[in-house]
Amino acid sequence: MRTRTPFTRTVVLVAVSLLGAAGCAGNDTSDGGGADAAPRTVKPVAGCGTGSWTDPADLAPARKPARCDKGAPAARPLAKKRKIILATGTLSAEYVAPLQVAVAKGEFAKEGLDVQLKVLPTPDALPLLAKGDVDAQWAAPEVAVMNGINGGFDIKWVAGNFSPDPTSKSGLWVRLKDGESADHVDMAGRKLGTMIGKGSVIAYPMDTSLKKHGGGLDKISFQQLGSADVLTALQNGGVDSAWLLDPIWRKVDGDKKYAFLGGQPLGEPLGGLLFGPTLLNKDPDAGVAFLRAYIRTVNTYFAGDYKSDPAFVTELAGLMKTDEATLRSTPSMRMDWEIRKGTTDRVQKAYADSGVSSGTPVPEEKAVDRAMYGEAVGHKP
Repeated sequence: MRTRTPFTRTVVLVAVSLLGAAGCAGNDTSDGGGADAAPRTVKPVAGCGTGSWTDPADLAPARKPARCDKGAPAARPLAKKRKIILATGTLSAEYVAPLQVAVAKGEFAKEGLDVQLKVLPTPDALPLLAKGDVDAQWAAPEVAVMNGINGGFDIKWVAGNFSPDPTSKSGLWVRLKDGESADHVDMAGRKLGTMIGKGSVIAYPMDTSLKKHGGGLDKISFQQLGSADVLTALQNGGVDSAWLLDPIWRKVDGDKKYAFLGGQPLGEPLGGLLFGPTLLNKDPDAGVAFLRAYIRTVNTYFAGDYKSDPAFVTELAGLMKTDEATLRSTPSMRMDWEIRKGTTDRVQKAYADSGVSSGTPVPEEKAVDRAMYGEAVGHKP
């Protein structure tokens, strides 16, 4: 008899919650929403030219993220003010900073949106998104999300968040054995310490890095640890390898006892904004307004190397409640609202490889919607 791990039980419970919520909300087609709604009119947007959209199939590591002019797209306030509750797992991570800046700078308010950021773990937030108790979620197409979509719930990934700077070494680190080097490491049979379970999108780049070194998610063991324990376990031998996030990897960078094996793919966001039925179907005008404010915030404050501005770094550190020197110690992220073609296929392949999912994968068209951010920048498919 197969024994379920704590992570597997969590995935099952979240999936059941999502399916139950889908049963309650799936028949709500009020306000003219849903798949049969008339196509929305897409008009050119001042300040958002050809560079405001890139080919989703372009997976080149050096791909430049889409950009509009500073201050674009301009706000188009809703006729009636709308309250939006957005769930996020944290407010201290840098990839959440555009949302905090959008609130602080009044970018959402310009659209007639009263946006409240609510900290909730992903497993707790997903059922609430399904029921409409929260309007959106800053997360990723994790295994629980894909299971919910597979069960018939209308939830889609509608915007990306970031990809790493080429100089970042956030990712898979290993303690080298005698005779090993970064170019020659045998990962099969090693124990990996991580805050993230196999059902996270990080399974995709992790699997890629492991396979380059004779491993794979099916050939290693996992030990889930708290954020403060991952580095300690790697340094004291409790685990052989670890997925180290910004800025933790700085603690081992340059130490010849450790090697960096790879991180998130360059140019490919793995998370961002999820919309449920409220913003997808019942009130898409508010959904597009939200994306317009988010995109404008990226273009205005995060278009390039935003950490080159000392005053802005000080402001960010205050919003994130983090140490300013720590924030400066890592390169600027490449904030990116677009979603690459095939990302959901690749993450689901990693889930299958790790044994946390089975059955028919969710096709991209059921999991991803690029039309809303396309409308926000005036792009017609």
